[in-house]
Amino acid sequence: MSSFFFFFVFVLLLSLLPCSHSFYATVPRNKGDTLEVEVNQLSSIRTQLPYDYYFLSYCKPPVIINSSFGLGQVLGGDRIKNSVYSFKMREAQYCKVACRVKLDANSANSFKDKIDGNMILDDLPVAVALKMRNSRDEGRSKIYELGFMVGIKGRYAGNILGASSSLTREKEERHFIHNDLSFKVMYHEDPETDYTHIVGFEVTPYSINHEYKEWNGEKTKLVTCQPSTNTYIEGSNSPQGIHTDEEIVFTYDVSFEESRWDSYLYLGDDPIHWFAMVNSLITVLFLSGVVAMVVMRTLFKDITNYNQLETQVEETGWKLVHGDVFRPPINANILCVFVANGVQVFGTVLFTITLALLGFLSPSNQGGEIKAMVLLWLFMALFGGYYSAHLYKMFKGIQWKKIALKTAFMFPATFFGIFFMLNVFIWWEESFAAVPFGTMFSMLLLWFGISVPLEFVGSYLGFKQQAIEDPVNTNEIARQIPVRAWYNIKMVLSVLIGGILQFGVVFVEFFFMWTSIWMNKFYYSFGFLLIVFVILLVTCCEIVILLCYFQLRSEDYHWRWRAYLTAGSSSLYMFAYSIFLFFTTLWIEKFVSVILYFGYMLIASFAFFVLTGTIGFYACFWFVRKIYSSVKFD
Repeated sequence: MSSFFFFFVFVLLLSLLPCSHSFYATVPRNKGDTLEVEVNQLSSIRTQLPYDYYFLSYCKPPVIINSSFGLGQVLGGDRIKNSVYSFKMREAQYCKVACRVKLDANSANSFKDKIDGNMILDDLPVAVALKMRNSRDEGRSKIYELGFMVGIKGRYAGNILGASSSLTREKEERHFIHNDLSFKVMYHEDPETDYTHIVGFEVTPYSINHEYKEWNGEKTKLVTCQPSTNTYIEGSNSPQGIHTDEEIVFTYDVSFEESRWDSYLYLGDDPIHWFAMVNSLITVLFLSGVVAMVVMRTLFKDITNYNQLETQVEETGWKLVHGDVFRPPINANILCVFVANGVQVFGTVLFTITLALLGFLSPSNQGGEIKAMVLLWLFMALFGGYYSAHLYKMFKGIQWKKIALKTAFMFPATFFGIFFMLNVFIWWEESFAAVPFGTMFSMLLLWFGISVPLEFVGSYLGFKQQAIEDPVNTNEIARQIPVRAWYNIKMVLSVLIGGILQFGVVFVEFFFMWTSIWMNKFYYSFGFLLIVFVILLVTCCEIVILLCYFQLRSEDYHWRWRAYLTAGSSSLYMFAYSIFLFFTTLWIEKFVSVILYFGYMLIASFAFFVLTGTIGFYACFWFVRKIYSSVKFD
């Protein structure tokens, strides 16, 4: 199995090479090269439903060309198209006229919705730079937010065109459109060559009520700005309002600035990550001390005393259930399926974080992370099938094909069903987030063509392996567990308590990942994420081992499902926290968007359940085998 394992990992890494266009692998440019800005989608945190960029009456090129879409881009709702914005590398422009648009009633109402616009240059998403307060590092004095606001709503305090002096200050709120985009292209110059690489793409939107004497297309001379001096005319009219039959002139500026490679990577929240990590490490150290003092010390003393006694004494506590502790659990085949899918999630998460940390994946690469995660999940089916069949054989199962079939279809079919139902709602809204039927069919082909066969191959290999032997014999007649008051309530409380600390060590990192998905923020903290993942793994193991020890001491030998549920209960807190964030942070208005949010968070929480549950199961599995193999039983 070991040689096959390394060969499979090698093939897996080769299959991921198409996904490895990282943030740093930009196209080398010469001065004067033409740069074409592409547009992506219109998105809003109020709807969470992206729409076509040209859904609004923006300037359109003569021919709209769709860029090629990968699987990750389609699943992520990305629809990249060309635009009218173009310029030369390292050649600044000022007050460049893009077009003029006359709004009808529908266009005016559409623009009044506050929607974020996304643009792309050299595979880098456009970002708005926000100044940081109390920043001593000049190079790190700003953070970035994805996209820019289409417009703003408020009261204007200046002079309004055609208004009397009594109306100089408005009392009612108005809508203003950002019709002037000031681009800043940040580049890194290679000292050994003449090439430059684009490493950042900023935009600062403005609202300007442009004026002109005669319209001449892109060569129109605006009286509201002077390109020769790079200044706007002082005393120009109010910001560009949005009204029916309003004529809007769209303009843009371009400047270039030499910058460091990590301009996008600094997000300004490192102190929060460090603070949360220190708290998590303190939690781990505390648990380690408890496990060492309460469990290991007591166990070592019990095992030593028990093995040194020459005369037979009455067995008590955890030693009393040695003849039942390895009895196959209830619904053993279902437990095998849960564990197998947890192995798949574990491998997918670990490989994704590692590849992102090494620079092979980046959020700035449109759809790259989603594509990598889908491929990893498909190929990890081999390990899922292997562990499910191997565990199934230990439980004295004989129908390995049946367990392989359940592993291949139970969870993927459930997830695909939920995803399909969510997609139906998105189709109804005519949003770009809807996955086309062709892509759905392609996903089914990948599932049946890669995942299902690998599940059966893994199950065949796992079932061929020698069954794991129990360190002690199992009694033919099951021992009755002592009846205790409030047993069920205590069991539920122990399961719920076990998940609190696990979620406590990850909730800060979960919040930042949540904001990157639902609030259009950047997330590049993969180093912190890997450390937190390791801390989560250690915390799961220690909590489950501690509670498993107390469970065995109470002569309760049903530890397998309890260990899985105890570790997996942290997913309940994750889903509860997502509900809290929904009501306190998001401003979702549409019913379809609410269904979309809770549907995806349900899938994410369940994936976290099988991940942590599997970690807890194997930790308890190792612990139980270790302690019972250390004692000599007749």
